[in-house]
Amino acid sequence: MKEDLKNKTIAVLLGGESSEREISIKSAKAVSEALSAAGYNFHEVDAMRDVAVKLRDLSPDVVFIALHGGWGENGGIQGLLDVMGTPYTGSGVLSSAIAMDKVMSKRVFIAAGLRVPPCVIFRQEELDELINTMPIALPLVIKPSAEGSSVGVSLIKSIDELKQASNRCFSYGAVSIIEKFITGKEIHMAVLNKKVLGAVEVRPKGEIYDYDAKYVSGDTRYILPPELTQVQYEKLSEASLKAYEALGCSGVARIDTIYELQTDTVFVLEVNTLPGMTETSLVPKIAKTAGYSFLELIEQMLLEAFNKHSHMQAGN
Repeated sequence: MKEDLKNKTIAVLLGGESSEREISIKSAKAVSEALSAAGYNFHEVDAMRDVAVKLRDLSPDVVFIALHGGWGENGGIQGLLDVMGTPYTGSGVLSSAIAMDKVMSKRVFIAAGLRVPPCVIFRQEELDELINTMPIALPLVIKPSAEGSSVGVSLIKSIDELKQASNRCFSYGAVSIIEKFITGKEIHMAVLNKKVLGAVEVRPKGEIYDYDAKYVSGDTRYILPPELTQVQYEKLSEASLKAYEALGCSGVARIDTIYELQTDTVFVLEVNTLPGMTETSLVPKIAKTAGYSFLELIEQMLLEAFNKHSHMQAGN
């Protein structure tokens, strides 16, 4: 029950050591402000390498994970909390790990019958061969295989651009991905506890929704609700829920898609198991149109954490 949450000690995990540390801190501060205004007992915990000691000493009843990227999103912190027997928001170890790994998640999406943009996975030593064969026609999109918030994502229109962008991508990991650039509506769907909350259409000033469009330029337009027919919306909802369930997600997740109007096709790009949680982030915006205040969204996530934990306990 929601009333019982007031008697719980909540740890809000923030920061960490990933490239998305500052974004995580913004999410956590928004969550903390909402919990504070509602009179909840919470403590902020910076998820550095001593996070296990901090959590042991605090001994929270539940953890709200406001981390982005790195071990906060790839199943690492989730595994630690499972070992500690502490309920936490969001998806579990396996779902988090697969969603964060764009290579593995694509394989799961394809196995589930979902469409993904044609792509090639490659390592740095394979770049010359890739350039010689070029299995995907320009323009294309390049991205690291395991980063969030569009970190390292670039639109490529020439071989020279590909070489430069590859060097940036490989600074984030050993594996990169090139994808066919799909022209269409970029639609982000929010799912909460296996129910589609709604969607937002993203219209960046540039040609792709990259890190700058998300966090720097301020020129991106967000169309909410998106300009779609009912049939198109239902098709997107079906694909998004299918992606969420294929990865075994729980709690809140954001499913990023491209709707190619020419072919009436939904392409699933990725699933974000720890989407941004400021009041102006996409999922809270979508949740508001579904009737959830920012605090109510946070409360639903915390309640689901307890439900998931009790199911795990019952299964042991």
